[in-house]
Amino acid sequence: MIKGAYDGITVLDFTQGVAGPHATMLLALHGADVIKIEPPEGDWGRALGELKGDHCAHSVAFNRGKRSIALDLKSSDGKAVVNKLMAKANVVIESFRPGVISRLGFGYEDAKKVNPKVVYCSVSGFGQTGPYSKRPTVDGLIQAFSGMMVMNRLPDGTPWRQGMIAVDVTTGLYTFQALAPALMRQLRYGEGSYIDSSLMRSAAAYQGAKLMEYVFSNGTPPPLYMPAGSYKSKNGYIMVSAMRPHHFRLLFELIGRQDIADDPDLQSHNDRIKNAAKIIKALQETMPTKTTEEWIAILQPKDVFCERVNNYSDYLEHPHVKESGAIDWIEQDGFGRMPVANIPGLPPASQHGAQQHAPHTGENGPEILEELGYSASEIDAIFTRGGVKSPESLAKAAD
Repeated sequence: MIKGAYDGITVLDFTQGVAGPHATMLLALHGADVIKIEPPEGDWGRALGELKGDHCAHSVAFNRGKRSIALDLKSSDGKAVVNKLMAKANVVIESFRPGVISRLGFGYEDAKKVNPKVVYCSVSGFGQTGPYSKRPTVDGLIQAFSGMMVMNRLPDGTPWRQGMIAVDVTTGLYTFQALAPALMRQLRYGEGSYIDSSLMRSAAAYQGAKLMEYVFSNGTPPPLYMPAGSYKSKNGYIMVSAMRPHHFRLLFELIGRQDIADDPDLQSHNDRIKNAAKIIKALQETMPTKTTEEWIAILQPKDVFCERVNNYSDYLEHPHVKESGAIDWIEQDGFGRMPVANIPGLPPASQHGAQQHAPHTGENGPEILEELGYSASEIDAIFTRGGVKSPESLAKAAD
């Protein structure tokens, strides 16, 4: 088996939802022992969408490879367990509202006292400082706040939210990349560090070029080039993209619109942007005359960029997706057979089936307590007192 880059690294994960869990899952899939601290009712991210047992698609997608222990952070047993874990963790990551984790006694200053080299990361909506720092928020609200909904507006100008939790997922990626060099500093130089990661800053980083473009264009950024968009065909939709002059000419010659190819008002990049309505009208008139597959057969052999607009079923069943190994199918206990998108830089999920398991709430509590040095009788007593929940009690409560 291939060694993971983070084998031997321990991560104490207080995060819930998607952003923080995405970052810690990536650490886990690269070999880290990620111990997920959940409240007795479970991570609220387990209820994002349709439920099956104590999982939904999002909780499976962003919690694979972790171990879970469920406890009350205000109980004496819960506090004792977390303090033991914090003392040995390379990374502590949390996603409470700013100030909450410190009031519970597990903030950065608390962690440094028992673990001076710790890498500590806080993930929040608006960051740890500033007038909005304690403001509650979710992905869609940050899409609104950051300008993303205006950038993604409909043709009639209506601001539009992305149909997935794009900012949360992106924040997970940015947080993971921030943790990687912090861990390198810890391992090379023995240095601890604090990382303030937020949905707001991640949304801006993701749209960095668009922010520059907005200022550069005095608030009226033009299309990057024309044509670029999806158009209705006889049996669906086709996406076309013709940035370069010879692609533009070829596209319209091949679809039988020589009038557009030769139009003197459309011969330069700026002219095509200025007269975009004429190009769009021609494509809207012409593309419905053939099927998407017929257009692709005409355009792609001439290197005109185009592609069928697929749904997820089309993608999962596509022969290229199958042959290239982009997707594996994993059986998740209690949830069923699920497609797993193989992550660039990681071995295929099928080669590490056990690592793809997303834990049930508190599933690994007994083994984690045992590793911390608790005896069997002490573990039974802890479960009886209820500050730390046994897997059996959680399963019974779920039923």
